[in-house]
Amino acid sequence: MTTRDEIEIGRAAIRRAIRALRKRHLLEEGAHAPAINALTQPFTVLGLEWKEKAENLELELQQCYKAQSRLSEQLVVEVAESRSSKALLQEKDALLANLKDEVEQTREENSKLKESLDEKTKALDLLVDEHRSLRAQFEEVIVKLKDAEAENKKLIDRWMLEKMQDAERLNEANAMYEEMLQKLKLSGAGGIQQQARQESDGIIRRTEAGYFELPEPAIPSVHKLTLQAHEGGCGSITFQHKSDKLISGGQDRTVKIWDSQTGALNSTLQGSLGSVLDLTVTNDNKCIIAACSTNNLYVWQANGGRIRHTLTGHVNKVCSVDANRVSSSVIASASLDHTIKIWDLNTGYCSNTIMSSSNCNTLSFIDHDTICSGHVDGNIRIWDIRRGKCSSQVAAHPQVTSVCVSRSGNLVLTSGKDNVHNLFDVRTLEVCGTFRAGGSRVVSNWGRSCISADENCIVAGASDGSVYVWSRLKGEILSILEGHSSAVLSCAWSELGQPLASADRSGNVFVWN
Repeated sequence: MTTRDEIEIGRAAIRRAIRALRKRHLLEEGAHAPAINALTQPFTVLGLEWKEKAENLELELQQCYKAQSRLSEQLVVEVAESRSSKALLQEKDALLANLKDEVEQTREENSKLKESLDEKTKALDLLVDEHRSLRAQFEEVIVKLKDAEAENKKLIDRWMLEKMQDAERLNEANAMYEEMLQKLKLSGAGGIQQQARQESDGIIRRTEAGYFELPEPAIPSVHKLTLQAHEGGCGSITFQHKSDKLISGGQDRTVKIWDSQTGALNSTLQGSLGSVLDLTVTNDNKCIIAACSTNNLYVWQANGGRIRHTLTGHVNKVCSVDANRVSSSVIASASLDHTIKIWDLNTGYCSNTIMSSSNCNTLSFIDHDTICSGHVDGNIRIWDIRRGKCSSQVAAHPQVTSVCVSRSGNLVLTSGKDNVHNLFDVRTLEVCGTFRAGGSRVVSNWGRSCISADENCIVAGASDGSVYVWSRLKGEILSILEGHSSAVLSCAWSELGQPLASADRSGNVFVWN
């Protein structure tokens, strides 16, 4: 190729490049036309527009800042709420887990209770069957009981007939005794009185169950011993049967056994939780029972001093207790809850409860099935403990404080707040003797008087510290024993004929010969 051709080719390429540049210029001129037009406008107009746009943008920016601030506050609140909701959710989850555990435990307990209910239902069915059989047996026992009551009525009639015959023999003996006393006064022979007593004793007393010869009783007149027995007062004393051992109980919650001949303390019985208000001894001398202010009775073994039973059931203080004269396993107690309870010492349980309209202050057994009780309303009542019914009653005092049944069971000595001591015939409940003295004033609601073993003397303590001894037959005072420094609460006479013991509010016990 020649140089000319190359020049032509170069010129053609230049022309093409120029045309391309023109097209590009036209295109860019069309694209930049607004800008060029704007640049051609005056700068003052553009400044106003830019200022207005800047103010608008500043307002928008402020609104954006405010919106951002509000959104930030909302975000903080929502974050806090989210955290609290999360914590609450965790608590709910934990509570839900606990509730699930409790539901499982409840299901297990429910299943156990269901099994227990099934077992108890079966046991109840068995008890219902047993109840039906026991009811049938009970009806049979009721029939037998009615038969036994009918037979018992016959036996009571026979017993009353025998008692009437005994009363007739006693009247004959009294008449004989009075006749011999008259002979004694006329003749002055000292042996006639002794002979009269022996003959009357042979007619009546030797025919009674449990009779044994008593030594000739002596009227107590000499102060032999002073026992500082209890702190706070000694409320009850008694002798063991056919023994000179003296038992005392007091405010210091103890029961003590003394040798009344020497004054030696043989043993102290502990365990009572309250003051001892009354004492008794079983007829075999094996058990000592105390009635206490804590609504309970305590039974000790006389040998060893171990508590055998604590008898519970009264709901107020137990003010009196006595042991059966025939059975060593039966005792009776009286409480200020209007009840008299009969107890079985073999089991330690109450075998019968007798309700009384008036509170009972004192009681004593007459025989195996009969007790005599003295009440706040002033009456003495005779109870059949098998039937739990009162067979008879009689007004004795404004308020009875003491009841003492004689060894033969034919006489009952009562003391009252009227400062009078009445002697009743058990068979007729008629007063056969009244004893009083000017200075003899009953101390409290539970002052205990007594009858001598030969039933010829009546003894009672007084509020001035004196002890009065009366003759049962003559009704006159035989002796006034002085020495106590405080009111005498209780008296007891040994079944051996002597000694006599008395206890006072200071806790001292005097022994008299």
